[in-house]
Amino acid sequence: MVKRYQSGGMMKSVRLTVDAAFRVGPVDPRLFGSFVEHMGRCVYTGIFEPGHPTADSQGFRQDVLELVRELGPTIVRYPGGNFVSGYRWEDGIGPVDQRPRRLDLAWRTVETNQIGIDEFAAWARAAGAEPMVAVNLGTRGVQEATDLLEYCNHPEGTELSDLRRANGSKEPHEIKVWCLGNELDGPWQVGHKTALEYGRLAAETARAMLMVDPRIELVACGSSNTNMPTFAAWEATVLENCYDLVDYVSLHNYYEPVSGDIDSFLASSVDLEVAIEALTATADHVGARLRSPKQLRLSVDEWNVWYQQDFAGQGELEWAESRSLIEDSYNVADAVVVGSLLITLLRHADRVGIACQAQLVNVIAPILTEPGGAAWRQTIFHPFAQVTRYARGDVLRVEARSPAYPTALYGDVPLVETAATYDEESGDLAVFAVNRSRTEPLEIELDVRGFPGERTLEATTLHHEEPTTRNVASDPDRVVPRMLSKARLSEGHLTAVLPALSWNVIRLIPDEPTASSTDNKEQQP
Repeated sequence: MVKRYQSGGMMKSVRLTVDAAFRVGPVDPRLFGSFVEHMGRCVYTGIFEPGHPTADSQGFRQDVLELVRELGPTIVRYPGGNFVSGYRWEDGIGPVDQRPRRLDLAWRTVETNQIGIDEFAAWARAAGAEPMVAVNLGTRGVQEATDLLEYCNHPEGTELSDLRRANGSKEPHEIKVWCLGNELDGPWQVGHKTALEYGRLAAETARAMLMVDPRIELVACGSSNTNMPTFAAWEATVLENCYDLVDYVSLHNYYEPVSGDIDSFLASSVDLEVAIEALTATADHVGARLRSPKQLRLSVDEWNVWYQQDFAGQGELEWAESRSLIEDSYNVADAVVVGSLLITLLRHADRVGIACQAQLVNVIAPILTEPGGAAWRQTIFHPFAQVTRYARGDVLRVEARSPAYPTALYGDVPLVETAATYDEESGDLAVFAVNRSRTEPLEIELDVRGFPGERTLEATTLHHEEPTTRNVASDPDRVVPRMLSKARLSEGHLTAVLPALSWNVIRLIPDEPTASSTDNKEQQP
């Protein structure tokens, strides 16, 4: 369908169909996670900088903490990443001035250990996020993992739990989600292993950790990315060894324009969708072979846009105490891709239970900082913050009739990508949409008569006439969500014109409380 627009051309139209009865699954808050690794300036001069004008008594930057709270990550993975595969967690506890300085082989830095598990757990709680901790299965094993769990979660009365209390953390950290290592199929990883070696170690570690605390949830380490020759075969072997002991299997994927192919880059979510479905099928196949009634979920605990072509690699780094590392500066197109990846995660809410955008500050991050100076939001900050704020209730299945465009990597891809969530209690309906067209606005049409009551329309868009525009310290609000002026709601029919290359959020908010929310209020004491 096409319609005329003011310039005299023809505007393409996209018809969306959505119904409250057709639900994918509930929105798990852990879909909106992030990642803090001892890498580059994520920790040091990122979240932590004693002497900064905003630093608190523990040295944490309050300007960064405020932005993190605004961003809204619900769970934060720590301390790695590649870093964890050579990490000794004991180095990061006790009096700071007595902590050892160690070589970090992953990123060729001297780790000062000023920040460890106690400080991170306190920071995460202050940020309103659940801590998610990875154990070292690269150079260490079962004993060190169970020791760390005992230190973190056991109330008191043992050497390690009492040591935590003596170190100032009287109450247990109550860390629920634990990653059994990181990317151990990668030959760059310290302690690189075969699938069978890792699968057996993961099973042994999981079994012992569950003896310490049976309440925890465990993530088995999947392939480093879908381009690895080990992808799917690695997971199959690993899960045959530990399927009934774990709750999640991890998936890591990053995206960038390859050879300047922007059109394929804008369609990156197609690849993420294929990866999710392939890994889900692999896990289900193993479950069927084992005759297990259990169904695993996915932890997409590293995902983002990352210009890896600009990173020379670990082997090219000189030893340093701290350095800037892969501090990508993101433009409008990057934000649109991040938005489409968030949409894909929502659309698979039935099987994706955890997702962590990597990383939180400075290192391929939504937040950038200057040492001793400002902190500001990158363009990719805004899609994430809006989804964490407005995606509530259940994800609804959206049927879209969208025109397509050709890509070199993925064939014909829809120009418009959408997801919708509906909170039955509040009655809020949220539609998230990207327009991948680099040149044309697109109109969407949505029949919302199936959602009862009068509604107020709120609509925003993030776009810019120049899609390479970035936010910088001197002008941090060049690219922010602004009111979507061409959005209308009339007699149950919604229409909105999505600007070219844009991320859009459209909310329909009941003018009166819904019956379910009224009932719930009446039942409250």
